[in-house]
Amino acid sequence: MEIAEKIAGEIVLSKKPGATMRKWREIFGISQQELARFLGINSSVISDYESGRRKSPGVVMVRRFVNALIEIDESRGGEIIKKFLPTYGENAIIDIFDFPYSVSVEEFMKKIDAKILNPEIEFKRAIYGYTILDSLKAILNFNSYDYFKVYGWSVDRALFFNKVKYGRSPMVAIRAHPLKPSAVIYINPEKVDNLAIKLATLEEIPLAETFLEIKEIKEKLRELF
Repeated sequence: MEIAEKIAGEIVLSKKPGATMRKWREIFGISQQELARFLGINSSVISDYESGRRKSPGVVMVRRFVNALIEIDESRGGEIIKKFLPTYGENAIIDIFDFPYSVSVEEFMKKIDAKILNPEIEFKRAIYGYTILDSLKAILNFNSYDYFKVYGWSVDRALFFNKVKYGRSPMVAIRAHPLKPSAVIYINPEKVDNLAIKLATLEEIPLAETFLEIKEIKEKLRELF
């Protein structure tokens, strides 16, 4: 199941695996006590992992943790799992692609002729992929869980927003969401609002604009590999 692989991958690759475990447990709406009962362990073990008091979980624990989340949700009707099905909210995703290795923000922006609107921030994260979104469809159709799907197999990715007028709504949504992209690019915006730039700067996310067409963007980024 893809969702199991995604959760496990995020935990293993996270700098704070315990915090990532907590994030997914809360997404599934499962208490520490319920999860501990299902796993046959003391709830203090879950608490220690999530707080960082216990060292990073091994592969066996991660597998048990992920399987427990899925099995508990299935026993409730699988409502959370359904939200992560590939067809859920897919009409807002124009293109999604994962890179075989990282690309720097500078190289990525140069390739798509993008202008960074907040160049004063430090570009801390590399880019491992991108997602192009129809902004209007995302705003109208996405619920809070749908936004997880835009990150593909890596959170360290660039999010493109098409059909952007001022760019406020995408940055407000990103600021409110626990997952943050490596960069945000607006495609052919009318005029990027100062509030959008300020929010991106507060989140330390490079915000850029490009006036290439989507087809050109896809072609140029594929050329990197």
